[in-house]
Amino acid sequence: MTITEQTTVGEVASTVPASVRVFQQFGIDFCCGGGKTLAQVCGEKGIPLEGLLAGVEKAQEPAAASQVRDWNAGSLAVLIDYILNKHHEYLKSEMPRLGSMLAKVIQVHGNNHPESLHPLGKVYGGLKRELEEHMWKEENVLFPLIKQLEEVHNGSGAPFRGMPVGGPIRMMEMEHESAGEALRHMRELTSGYTPPADACNTYRALLHGLLEMEADLHEHIHLENNILFPRAVAL
Repeated sequence: MTITEQTTVGEVASTVPASVRVFQQFGIDFCCGGGKTLAQVCGEKGIPLEGLLAGVEKAQEPAAASQVRDWNAGSLAVLIDYILNKHHEYLKSEMPRLGSMLAKVIQVHGNNHPESLHPLGKVYGGLKRELEEHMWKEENVLFPLIKQLEEVHNGSGAPFRGMPVGGPIRMMEMEHESAGEALRHMRELTSGYTPPADACNTYRALLHGLLEMEADLHEHIHLENNILFPRAVAL
C-alpha cells in the first residue's frame, strides 16, 4: 500500500496494524476518526506530516510489524472471539470497578472540582449504559449473524436465513461514534486525565484507569469499524 497525505487514518490502521501505536503516540483517533486523511489530522493537531509518515513507515519494518497481529486475513469467527475475550470481558469487569471509584471520588472531591467531576460522572454513566447495551446487541445479534454468514460462505453451514448485516453494522457504527464522543468529552473534562494537585491515590488510580479504558476502546472500535465490519459486508 502506498501511503500519502490523502490516505485515511483508518486505511493505514487496518493495512499496517503496527501503525496503531504511532497514532496513539500522537494522540490521533484511529477508530471513530478513521475517515480523516493524514493531512487533516496533522493540520488539526499541529503535527508535522513528515514526522507522522516517518513513524508509519518505521512501523512497517519487519521487527515492528511482527509484534502486532494482522486481522485482515483469517477467520472472522476467530477475530470475533478475540474481541469478545479481550475487549468485551475487559469492559464488563472494568466498567463497574471504575464506576465505583468515580462515585467515591465525586463524594470526596466533588465540592473542590464541581466543574469536572460532576459532569464526568454523568458522561461516564451514560457511556457505561450505552456500552452494556451495545455489547449485548453484538453478542446476541450481530456477531452470531456474521459467524453464520462466514460458515455459509465457506460451505460449512446451513443455508443462510439471517438478515443482511449492513443495517446492524450501521447501527453499531453510529453507537461507536457516540462512544467516541463520550471519550472525547471525558478527556476534556479531566484535562487529558491529568490529576489535580489535591488528588488522592483513588483519584489518581481512577484517572489512570479511565485512560487505559480509552486506549482499549480505541483498539476495540478500530478492530470492528476498520476490519471486522468491512470484511463482513464483503462476504
